Amino acid sequence: MSAAPAPITHPPLTGSTRVLGTIALSSATFMNVLDTSIANVSLPAIAGDLGVSPIQGTWVITSFAVANAIAVPLTGWLTQRIGQVRLFMASVLLFVLASWLCGLAPNMTMLIAFRALQGFVAGPMIPLSQTLLLSSYPRAKSGMAMAMWSMTTLVAPVTGPLLGGWITDNFHWAWIFFINVPVGIIAAGAIWSIYHKRESVTHKLPIDAVGLTLLVIWVGSLQLMLDKGKELDWFASPQIVTFAVLAVVGFAFFLAWELTEDHPVVDLSLFKDRNFWAGALITAVAYSLFFGNVVLLPLWLQQYMGYTATQAGMVMAPVGLLAIVVSPMVGLTVNRADPRLYATFSFTVFALVLWMRSHFNTQADLGTIMIPTIIQGVATATFFIPLVTITLSGIEPSRLPAASGLSNFMRITAGAMGTSISTTLWDHRSALHHAQLAEHITTGNPVAMQALGGLQASGLTEQQALGMVNNLVTQQAFMLSVSEVFLGSALLFLCLIGLVWIAKRPHGHAPAGAADAAH
Repeated sequence: MSAAPAPITHPPLTGSTRVLGTIALSSATFMNVLDTSIANVSLPAIAGDLGVSPIQGTWVITSFAVANAIAVPLTGWLTQRIGQVRLFMASVLLFVLASWLCGLAPNMTMLIAFRALQGFVAGPMIPLSQTLLLSSYPRAKSGMAMAMWSMTTLVAPVTGPLLGGWITDNFHWAWIFFINVPVGIIAAGAIWSIYHKRESVTHKLPIDAVGLTLLVIWVGSLQLMLDKGKELDWFASPQIVTFAVLAVVGFAFFLAWELTEDHPVVDLSLFKDRNFWAGALITAVAYSLFFGNVVLLPLWLQQYMGYTATQAGMVMAPVGLLAIVVSPMVGLTVNRADPRLYATFSFTVFALVLWMRSHFNTQADLGTIMIPTIIQGVATATFFIPLVTITLSGIEPSRLPAASGLSNFMRITAGAMGTSISTTLWDHRSALHHAQLAEHITTGNPVAMQALGGLQASGLTEQQALGMVNNLVTQQAFMLSVSEVFLGSALLFLCLIGLVWIAKRPHGHAPAGAADAAH
């Protein structure tokens, strides 16, 4: 193998060119991050239109996330083979194409396939957008560059549910994907005009094809097991058992191969660093809890509380309000303060928010439901930046891309798993609560008989009255179930605080590339 050529250092951009470059890169990042949340409130509409259950509709989210997770570790290798500007341009344009195909999808199978394609081609976009942005600014202003980049990734999740809900209610869900087309094309044109002369050097490296294949097998099998389990009665199904065996065996072979490969697709030796493994593990578990609940709340509101997609989006949107205000302060102080304190505070607030949600009932009004979402913004702002600082604090600069890719892979995969696990638990526990509540609807229960009598007296037949009572029981069952998921998640966030203090306090400043795991 030939030696790697020396990297080229380009001078920072200046004036209006730097402003335009920042806007163009931020637009591409915005488009990408937007697509992780815009579909959340549209799931019931998509599922209904394509003839599947809303639970099956969560594949629209998980297929994107899993494919994205698999692609992220390849970014470093592809950058050296293709060049960071050309790779970024390819990522943006292929993302636009995949978005267009998602909007045209005639059934759920095709939509999931196109969402997986969209997630895969999006893999290099976020790390490279930050790399290019950092190269546009003098090193003294890198903090400002990262603050601006972080603002984009905070505004997008706020805008996603609102925009997704409004589009779904007023147009057609396909437009949540079609809107990427003009944004991506304009951003790609601006980026190419500014950055095409600032290409990085390329270098041929062997690809770890075996490692990549094993990665796809075990991650894909694990996600299929989690997603299909609730439909196929888990391990009573031979199909689920097959997926489980493939996931376990694939993971074992993957570990064995990557630990002995000269050019592994995933550098597992990074786990020798205590802060890396602790930080990456904490981030992954916390993000799975966070993202699972972010998906679950709008599903519950739309299916069992009578909310429209727009109203569900309004409930989710305020999470970014305080985050936008607090994040710059965290970014400016995280290198002087102990980031473990920030992470502890974040998890305490997350636990408080989820504890408040666990006390919701079917009479909760919009204001009551929105209050925890507003508070959650503080937790979000103090979550990502400190944990990334901890995770990458002991990594030498030459290994930062690999470390960032691996921690991102763990986070994104965990987010997809969190979605599957939370919706499965919600479905399973609601069936249990429905059975328990239905046991009380008997002729020996005077309250139940009085309620049925009153409904029949209002003009309903006996069957219609029983159907209405059953609907009320179902609503209560799903409310009790979602409360349990919220409370369980709150307790897990509190447990994570102990893990935070296993990490050592980072010394000095966080690496310049630290923030790329933030979203």
